[in-house]
Amino acid sequence: MNLRRDVFQAIADPTRRAILLLVASQSLTAGVIASKFDTARPTVSKHLQILTECELLEQEQNGREIFYHINAKKMKEVADFIEPFRKMWDDRFNVLETIMKNYKKE
Repeated sequence: MNLRRDVFQAIADPTRRAILLLVASQSLTAGVIASKFDTARPTVSKHLQILTECELLEQEQNGREIFYHINAKKMKEVADFIEPFRKMWDDRFNVLETIMKNYKKE
């Protein structure tokens, strides 16, 4: 049974976010990724599976090795979803900053 994973549940986990940061600049094998964490390899493999199922990571076979790399298209979808919220909070903080500057003048 193949469960459809939610991308936001996937990135809620700090280990998975760390994996995404690791592979953001270069493709890495599961072994290299696992070596960066103080946890069992099967645990890292499960994280990689979840990130792959969410399409945040893609796998590429190169000989006997499987390399993991960021799926930029999916990451852009996530960023596009978050952008209106970032803009809303930026606007609110800018208004608050203006109020505070005016308050200090008085």
